[in-house]
Amino acid sequence: MFPLAQLRSRRALPVLVGVALVSLALYIIVRLLAFAQLFGKLGPPCRHRNHPAAGLPAAQCLRRSAPRVPQMIHQIFHNWAEPGNHELPEDWARMRQTCVDKNPGWEFKLWHTEDSRTFIEDNYNWFLSTYDSYKYPIQRVDVMRYFLIRYYGGIYLDLDNGCEESLEALRYFPAWTTDGGLGALSNNIIGGHKEHPWLVMMTDNLIPYHWNWIMPYAIVMYNSGQWYLTAIWEKYHSMLRDDGTIPGFEGHDWKKLHRVLMDGREGADPWVFFNHGGHGGTWGAGDDWLWAWLGIHWMEVVAEVIVAIVFTIVSCVCCVRCVKRRNLRNKGYQKVGAVEELELGERTNGRRSTENAQQK
Repeated sequence: MFPLAQLRSRRALPVLVGVALVSLALYIIVRLLAFAQLFGKLGPPCRHRNHPAAGLPAAQCLRRSAPRVPQMIHQIFHNWAEPGNHELPEDWARMRQTCVDKNPGWEFKLWHTEDSRTFIEDNYNWFLSTYDSYKYPIQRVDVMRYFLIRYYGGIYLDLDNGCEESLEALRYFPAWTTDGGLGALSNNIIGGHKEHPWLVMMTDNLIPYHWNWIMPYAIVMYNSGQWYLTAIWEKYHSMLRDDGTIPGFEGHDWKKLHRVLMDGREGADPWVFFNHGGHGGTWGAGDDWLWAWLGIHWMEVVAEVIVAIVFTIVSCVCCVRCVKRRNLRNKGYQKVGAVEELELGERTNGRRSTENAQQK
């Protein structure tokens, strides 16, 4: 016996598999395109529509009505090697002192592991479980900077960055970050006034972006690091309307964001506000080299992925067609149902009875 429902399910299975594979392929293509756009590979991203020079004179800024960013500098020191030890390494302490010397009268706040978690628990309790669940400690450092600038306003600096000049001029930009000119924007130094829409988006989108991307470097960068910051930068500009409004936020004078150039490429202009002199690289993902290689050979990789996706789709279509043809060939030999078998048996017995009667 071959039930009709089972026959239909077998016919539908290749179709369902094909639809699933095509959907997956389309999703992969969309993600690849979005990822390429994140680094400006498919055309100028939003950040290139606003290109302030790193050395913007302070006098030009001071002609604005009033500074927006408070005189506050946040830095984070989570000592993973020696928990509980709050003494900064010598080179980091030296870099921090350059900012203290260049910005007299500013408030400096150094956040440690314990008071960072307490800050999240007290002010953003809805995020505490996600904060605790991060696989890599650097992710907690990443997200802390976004929450701190959103809550207090001010400027955040990594401990391996120092100050070349007073940061007073940067207080007139409502929200900004730094750009190393090597791809994605940087999150090593950011600034802004409290509750700026971009900073709100930075914190509110952390949970939706909390995906397991398998590879450590991708997890850190796209969950909370530089790739994440760049993606939200693009999201902010895509939501910013010509009349200065942003859906979901009050106000009508929001503008494009600014960035301070810290171009690390050979022959680039010298940095004006910041420097880099302390030891960095306090976390290592192990797969950094792969992403550096992909950054160079991204076009070849994308082309090969697209070819593989097209091959998969064509193979699935061919398989579905073969299954349909096989079913059509076998259609005339399918077993009949129980009722039809009974009727056929009765007719056969009737003919045999008639033939026997005639022979007698």
